[in-house]
Amino acid sequence: MIGNITNLFRVPEIRRRLGITLGFLLLYRIGWNIPIPGVDLDVVRAIAGGDDEGNAFTALFSVISGGGLYSCALFSLGIMPYISASIIFSLLTKVVPALEAVAKEGASGQRKINQWTRLATVPLAMMQAIILVANIYKQPYGGGPPLLPDGFMLTLGAILTLTAGTVFLMWVGEQITEYGVGNGISLLIMAGIIARVPEAIVRLVQTQQGGFLPFTLLVLFLLIVVVVVFITKGTRKIPVQYAKLTRGRRVYGGQKHFLPIKVNQAGVMPVIFASALLSFPQLLGSALNWKWLGDAFLPTAWWYTTMTIVLIFFFSYFWNSLMFNPVEMAKNMKESGSFIPGIRPGKKTAEFLQSVMTRITLAGATFLALIAIIPQQAATMISKEVPITVAYFLGGTSILIVVSVALDLVDKLNSALLMRNQGGFMGGSAAAKKKGR
Repeated sequence: MIGNITNLFRVPEIRRRLGITLGFLLLYRIGWNIPIPGVDLDVVRAIAGGDDEGNAFTALFSVISGGGLYSCALFSLGIMPYISASIIFSLLTKVVPALEAVAKEGASGQRKINQWTRLATVPLAMMQAIILVANIYKQPYGGGPPLLPDGFMLTLGAILTLTAGTVFLMWVGEQITEYGVGNGISLLIMAGIIARVPEAIVRLVQTQQGGFLPFTLLVLFLLIVVVVVFITKGTRKIPVQYAKLTRGRRVYGGQKHFLPIKVNQAGVMPVIFASALLSFPQLLGSALNWKWLGDAFLPTAWWYTTMTIVLIFFFSYFWNSLMFNPVEMAKNMKESGSFIPGIRPGKKTAEFLQSVMTRITLAGATFLALIAIIPQQAATMISKEVPITVAYFLGGTSILIVVSVALDLVDKLNSALLMRNQGGFMGGSAAAKKKGR
């Protein structure tokens, strides 16, 4: 394993990309230790040392955004406004003909939509910052003083600081995606979750000294990790046959390959999108003081659970419809002289691929819904025995995000190494394999 890791640093380009990624992640963690100007650090320390940091909503919000509402730091909002803006434009490109036409322009059109997404992130971040400051930072904590003292300039400074922190995180995520390794936004969310895991484990051990609950949670944690890895790596292999071509005395083609389609083609994005969308009613209810709306969309409410399942299925099919075009794939197969045995090229091939993708997406969406809902309900049940933050950070959504992003990162490192004849990251170097033959 040590030899496989050293392979990553033998290639200058991979070494540079890893250095850029680690540098930006370090910068992200440094921002977590920069407090908002004017915040009462004594109250922040009291919250950090207690077991009742917020509620189920704030705990789940911290998981899916990579931030922390009660941390009162530069990056407290996390990357949630950017995710929300991405969801909005992803939906608009399907329903607004003008945006759909821009999206079909190729790379130039995608750059325009990305720019509009960045611009939309700013007002969304400012709106969420205003709600956060007014409903959390300005409210007394535990009967004591609020996190942020009264004062117009302090309030304005906190709003602008939180907005600037989110915009900076958006830039960091894009830089990691372009110049580093992996998807920058997903890596930031994963880094925020992993950074809290040691504290969650310490709290769990402290509150359950001598009990069997920590051991039970550890077993469930490992079981969920195995299931997530198994489903994430699972594929449906469709056989593809290349037609034989005769040129003189030579025969070309005739090889048989497989077209792999992942069971969980959408990855973790439907869960993140669904959670991000359902956070808006909570924030809106808190801003307008509509308690009924906030209670209806608490993570412990049945309505929230139902909407989560519906949105996960919706975004799974929506995401796959964006990323998988069976008509274009069937056209490319026909032009390259390949076909699926037993299926006529062209329209029949496109219909077959569409039916396979529909069934595969159903299985993947069911898996995502189960892995997001069942551990969440279990966390709610055991939250009376352990802190709610511990329950959610060891829950299914956190594990799903961390494992999915880690597997995607390993796949990208494997691809980079194989392109340079270094063997896979998990499978030893090419020189070692050649020597053993």
